[in-house]
Amino acid sequence: MNRAAKNYADALLEVAHEDGVDDLVLSQFADVRKLLDENPDYVKLIFAPNIPKEERVALLDEAFSGRIHVYLLSFLKLLCEQGYFYEYQYCETRYRTYYNTIHGIIAAVAVTAVPLRPEQIEKLRVRLSELTGKQVGMENRVDPSVLGGVRLEYEATELDGTVRQKLDGISRTLSDTIL
Repeated sequence: MNRAAKNYADALLEVAHEDGVDDLVLSQFADVRKLLDENPDYVKLIFAPNIPKEERVALLDEAFSGRIHVYLLSFLKLLCEQGYFYEYQYCETRYRTYYNTIHGIIAAVAVTAVPLRPEQIEKLRVRLSELTGKQVGMENRVDPSVLGGVRLEYEATELDGTVRQKLDGISRTLSDTIL
């Protein structure tokens, strides 16, 4: 991520946190990313070098004014004005990481072969919170290659209880035995 974009994301969180709207801005960050992902032609328009910068900023204003917090809108416009709009997704990630740090939240990912039900995700979240003594934000990522079970990834830790890992272990054991 560009250093300036990182600094912008950090500054956005600091201002939003001071005003008690950092939760709102975090959720709106994700909503805007989803909209941008679903509308790649709009993103191309924001990047179009043949459209004056002022018009591209006005397009952002038109699309998001009154729909997202003014801090986030100003942030989007600043990214556009400074030529860093392509860093939007990285800025969201940086904001979320810094947000988690400020709020003492561990970001965890449960990697599974099929999507988990909400109650399963909650059960994992609660258990990991008990293990770490910290608040946990849990996300489920689907990866069919794990075959079954779950792999938990958080901070610099990986707890792998997947079928793929167990099969790989059996394969290594058999190879060591045969050799």
